[in-house]
Amino acid sequence: MKKEEKGAKPRYGTVNFEKRRHPRFNVDLPFEYARSDSVINHGEALNASEGGLLVYFPEKIEVGQNLSLKLFFSSGFEFNPIEALVKVVWIDVYLAEDWEDYRAGVMFVDISPGDLEKLRIFLGSLSE
Repeated sequence: MKKEEKGAKPRYGTVNFEKRRHPRFNVDLPFEYARSDSVINHGEALNASEGGLLVYFPEKIEVGQNLSLKLFFSSGFEFNPIEALVKVVWIDVYLAEDWEDYRAGVMFVDISPGDLEKLRIFLGSLSE
């Protein structure tokens, strides 16, 4: 060890590492969703990853709620909707009662391998 290193103080700083497992991509995609009552509602996804979505719901949804979701997107000239079971993992805590849209994060709980592959291809096309 060099002489000047003996008395050196450790350096401290702030580093912002991405904690997500999958990269997120900005999107503007419509989706349909249903609770167990089978009433179909519509929402909008603002970003997407292989693990989940940032979405806007037209109604307040509870954290922990499972939903059947159908996400609509096009890939080239093909229309490729995917279907998945999602779970609401967070909701925006700054919601006002008079807001028309409710921001939330959902994670994929059950998605078929074929639909996951469609999603991967779509997201890969966004990074090109």
